[in-house]
Amino acid sequence: MPKHALRRVMTATAAAVGALALGVTDATAHAAPATLDYVALGDSYSAGSGVLPVDPTNLLCLRSTANYPHVIADATGARLKDVTCGAARTADFRQAQYPGVAPQLDALGTGTDLVTLTIGGNDNSTFINAITACGTAGVLSGGKGSPCKDKHGSSFDDAIEANTYPALKAALRDVRARAPHARVAALGYPWITPAAADPSCFLKLPLAAGDVPYLRAIQAHLNDAVRRAAEETGATYVDFSEVSEGHDACEAPGTRWIEPLLFGHSLVPVHPNALGERRMAEHTMNVLGLD
Repeated sequence: MPKHALRRVMTATAAAVGALALGVTDATAHAAPATLDYVALGDSYSAGSGVLPVDPTNLLCLRSTANYPHVIADATGARLKDVTCGAARTADFRQAQYPGVAPQLDALGTGTDLVTLTIGGNDNSTFINAITACGTAGVLSGGKGSPCKDKHGSSFDDAIEANTYPALKAALRDVRARAPHARVAALGYPWITPAAADPSCFLKLPLAAGDVPYLRAIQAHLNDAVRRAAEETGATYVDFSEVSEGHDACEAPGTRWIEPLLFGHSLVPVHPNALGERRMAEHTMNVLGLD
């Protein structure tokens, strides 16, 4: 074969191989999943308050580096910006909760891909007031009757419906406005109490027998407010009503996701332990199709 013809064949072959290699490289690049820009918002259930180790960058928020946002980020390889903060209310999405702690919405942007949040339990001080009131009444009654329900009636539910529910909708709309391209997941709260009174649990959760279902119904109402707000603002609601059944604060260590009010293993009672945070992460990833 003449030399000039041989050169043409070699040049064409090299070009073909190069094109093939480029095509493979492009296909591989397209196949590689993009890294998620993930922002975690919310209160102490999001922050994992009481779960060790504590994030040293902001001790005021009592945020754990083993909270469910960190578990999700570790499992998915997402770039996590965690601004969760213990005791946060929906108002703290727009305002500084503590000096030097920026409004949580400031963490969001047009490049945010994923947002998770657990919020609403501190609005109206619903959790702390209900648990404190019912726990005190339970001790004074020796666990008999329903003294908390008798005294407070529908007041907690009324506050959830009148104040928390619209505040949740407003907060989720603000999230959507700040992160218009993000997938937003609003998590419900795992069960704190069992469905019915358990006498063996009284030393851990000193609630009167009739107030156990009363307190659980308040939590169910709060979760329903989160669900409705999520559905009405285009967010995904992550429901824990089934998966957290049997993992309430009355269960034994290793089974319970929530630590009891007394004689628990956490610095912050009536909050998720490390197991609870992991299970919240796993169920959220399952609902979002990230697992």
